[in-house]
Amino acid sequence: MMEVMNILPVLIVLTGALVSMFLSMYDKFSMKYHIGVSVLFLVLALAFAVYPAGEIYAIQPFSDYFNDLLIFDTYSNFFTIALIVGALLVILIGEHYLQAHSFFKGEFLSILMFSLFGMILLANANELITAYIALEIASFAVYVMVGFNTQNPIRVEAVFKYLVLGSFIGAFYLLGVVLIFGATGTTQLTELTQYILSHSNGELTLVYIGLTLIIFTFFFKIAAFPFQSWVLDVYRGAPILVTAYMASVFKIAIFSFFLRAFLQSFPTLQDFWDPILTVLIVFTLTLGTWLAITQKIVKRMLAASSIVHTGYLLLAFIAVGENIESAYSIIFYLIAYLLTAIGSFGLVSHIIAQTKVRVTYDDFKGLAQERPFLAAMMTIFMFSLAGIPSTIGFIAKLYVFTEAINAGYIYLAIYAILATCVSVYYYFKLIAMMYFYPSNKELEEETFDDSRISTYAIALIAILIIWGGVGSALLFFMPIPSIDGIFELVQISVKSLFL
Repeated sequence: MMEVMNILPVLIVLTGALVSMFLSMYDKFSMKYHIGVSVLFLVLALAFAVYPAGEIYAIQPFSDYFNDLLIFDTYSNFFTIALIVGALLVILIGEHYLQAHSFFKGEFLSILMFSLFGMILLANANELITAYIALEIASFAVYVMVGFNTQNPIRVEAVFKYLVLGSFIGAFYLLGVVLIFGATGTTQLTELTQYILSHSNGELTLVYIGLTLIIFTFFFKIAAFPFQSWVLDVYRGAPILVTAYMASVFKIAIFSFFLRAFLQSFPTLQDFWDPILTVLIVFTLTLGTWLAITQKIVKRMLAASSIVHTGYLLLAFIAVGENIESAYSIIFYLIAYLLTAIGSFGLVSHIIAQTKVRVTYDDFKGLAQERPFLAAMMTIFMFSLAGIPSTIGFIAKLYVFTEAINAGYIYLAIYAILATCVSVYYYFKLIAMMYFYPSNKELEEETFDDSRISTYAIALIAILIIWGGVGSALLFFMPIPSIDGIFELVQISVKSLFL
């Protein structure tokens, strides 16, 4: 029975994707109806995923059928919850955006749920080929979502670039798996661990080369240096709701598998990766910061800043070999960034759905006078992205930098702190535009309708961001879960990897 309960969330998401696909064959169902069906399946999947939360376990269900290719543990369950919540928030925030653009059809939500299915499988993958298949299921669905409006040449260019580069880098992954299988005779993570521990460095040359090729895929998917160049064009060309999905939910899914693989199978290879990761972190932070500073379009600025956040995550990643607490900081940072990225991108999509023109910094002038509520929400998101105290972004950055320093990477942590200081410029620039400049005359006649689901979803995310920053300090007298509860869940999930 426990085995069935563990696989139910992923099966429900798959069923929801199939149901949405069949419903999209009939024009009589409106986009609002499709959103309702998708939300229903996601809430149901979330309920089954939350059911075992807090317990520490690791099982490989129906091993006769799955051949131990999948593992269901507290770690994967934590990411499953995060992925479903992320997808749910994206749909709720995009409710107005999806209805305002006629090119979105019911099948869009079906594709989104297929991609979520692939991401959950990736979080549960216990073998390299299974991870590749799960990654490709998610990736191809995202490719389709990026170019969903084929009448827009910018989106066609974006999906073409993303598809070609993604397929090219996927070949590197497969070549890496072949080399590892040739050297070790297995692609199972647990068996790889045993092989690496029982052989000397001189016997692991092919494993090193294979892992290097696989790690290329990891760097490409998270947009780390030198694979960051596609981000601005693809994020700019994709519908902003898809951009939010890629920057938050998809990034979490990528980290879920590679962090598992690194913690379980490759911790002894830390010395090999240290100098490479050090260089990559410096260049990722530098290029990401430069790109964010030079952008005039808000969407591109948020896309460029996501590269900087990748640099912060890699800083925690390099410290994992020295300090297991760094793994906790990675997961917590991912949760903080999930909320903040969905909130900021989602709010922009909410505004675009009504005005059609607010895409540059100048377009945001005077928003605080027109819609103080939306401006306040955007301010909270910018504060969190910049790491200002009293937000969950501050706690996440503090956690990452502290663990990096504890692991001995003091200079890298100082460099990341400097990048954080610089980031205040491009985040606060948007706040200044909203509060200290008069509104553009051509936008003054635009009307807003704040009585929408997307507005309430944005407000909910803003509350969570504040709760993540001050919940355990100022709200101790209220009967609400503490932020320490998330830390405890994160620690339990990582411990389940070693059962």
